[in-house]
Amino acid sequence: MLRLTELRLPLEHPEDALRPAIVARLGVSDPDLVRFDIYKRAVDARKKSSILFVYTIDAELRHEDKVLRRLKNDPHVKPTPDMEYRFAATADAGAPVRAPRPIVVGLGPSGLFAGLILAQAGFRPLILERGKVVRERTKDTFRMWRQGVLDTESNTQFGEGGAGTFSDGKLYSQVKDPRHLGRKVLREFVEAGAPEEILYASRPHIGTFRLVGMVERMRAKILALGGEIRFGTRVDDVEFEELATPVAGPAAGGRTMRVRGVVLADGERIATDHLVLAVGHSARDTFAMLHRRGVFIEAKPFSIGFRIEHPQSLINQCRYGEKADSPLLGAADYRLVHHAKNGRSVYSFCMCPGGTVVAATSEAGRVVTNGMSQYSRAERNANAGIVVGITPEADYPGGPLAGIEFQRFWESRAYELGGRTYEAPGQLVGDFLNGRPSTAFGSVLPSYTPGVHLTDLATALPEYAITAIREAIPAFAREIKGYDLADAVLTGVETRTSSPIRIARDDAKDSDPTSGDMQSLNTIGLYPTGEGAGYAGGILSASIDGIKVAEAVSRSMVAAAARGA
Repeated sequence: MLRLTELRLPLEHPEDALRPAIVARLGVSDPDLVRFDIYKRAVDARKKSSILFVYTIDAELRHEDKVLRRLKNDPHVKPTPDMEYRFAATADAGAPVRAPRPIVVGLGPSGLFAGLILAQAGFRPLILERGKVVRERTKDTFRMWRQGVLDTESNTQFGEGGAGTFSDGKLYSQVKDPRHLGRKVLREFVEAGAPEEILYASRPHIGTFRLVGMVERMRAKILALGGEIRFGTRVDDVEFEELATPVAGPAAGGRTMRVRGVVLADGERIATDHLVLAVGHSARDTFAMLHRRGVFIEAKPFSIGFRIEHPQSLINQCRYGEKADSPLLGAADYRLVHHAKNGRSVYSFCMCPGGTVVAATSEAGRVVTNGMSQYSRAERNANAGIVVGITPEADYPGGPLAGIEFQRFWESRAYELGGRTYEAPGQLVGDFLNGRPSTAFGSVLPSYTPGVHLTDLATALPEYAITAIREAIPAFAREIKGYDLADAVLTGVETRTSSPIRIARDDAKDSDPTSGDMQSLNTIGLYPTGEGAGYAGGILSASIDGIKVAEAVSRSMVAAAARGA
């Protein structure tokens, strides 16, 4: 097949216009085009008077070699790359799987795909999830949103599907993916019930309600392949063997420990020498336990800020002009960045078109915000995080876990400012910019539940963050007219943009999956993965990372079986 890029058609082109456009662009006759698939479709809205769809097409032609030779100097016509996923290693068919089984801790996107790949490869993984099955978890989460009743083990952060379940369900990433692992993720999602358009939309999303059913179907697939999943099963400790002689490794001093098993909250011990750690960015107790046990952990940068809400119609009008109401375009999104005078970078994060701001805490006495959309993206408000980048060197020195304490401080402060009821502190943008408390909502009503308590957000974040955000909002208004709308609402605080730690590992290069064994720098058999480990930032990148780690585990288990270990 041939891949044709940059094929542009008017927004409202007829459905049957695509085939003749492909034929004309490639300079072939219609019978020579055997079939075609849409690989990607994007929107070019730079000229609001002439919005275009931009297609990438995979076309099967008669005499493809001839066409390639004729168009050899055309940068937009190339052979279609091989996008089939192939397992790194599989268990011997019919042979008993070597014991002990690999264990995956956490059933968010990275744990889900690590478990799925290991199951598909024949290794019958055991998956341990501290939270509940996704439908029970949804009830607990909605109880928090509607009644302010928090279950610290079943909430927006913990439970089947991970934090991504209660989000916009975005399935795009800036991660380089030369092996097309993202395609494997998208195909598995479609098989589990996602709309087929995620295979070609340039910025695909699913939405929370669809994600619930998809996660259930993927769980059933893992079980059917011989995997085992235990819910309500928190890992409180990991058992290690201290090595008398360090094993050569990527870090100075080599690897000094080896995983031997896990200890559950009820005291049960389960042996393993392949432990996939996919716990998510809010597993603070797990991070503390690993640090206490000597696993190499380092602090990493993340971002803090607020959620901002505007009328979705304002964003649509700015982005699409007279086509703002076109059903072909849907709710518009945005990405913004500003470099403030105080040296801080401010940027929009996890923008949710037609969505809601949600309560995302997992700890009592703290308030955390996040954004969520359904597949329809039909709610009245647009929301996004407006966040400021921070670093351990400048903002939370004091060790690998200092970023967690930094987060807790500002989450507790938000709880106080919100009235100690899990209501979130909020302020109108006009009042925030002018340094006065808000006392009443205007034309924009906030979507956060259990509710927003109007106040002054000046003390809800460090002074440098407040200063940078106050500078950024008017700057963003130069790109999106009305972004500094006086009645727009800020809701605090957004602290869990990414993990504040990294469980450092011997990472593999994308071009050579065998170049690193994906294990902890100082611990044999420990495979950190996903957002919590500091190696992903969203559903797609976390899923891809889970696949990479599962491949490394598979290779190790096959090698061990060959050695008779």
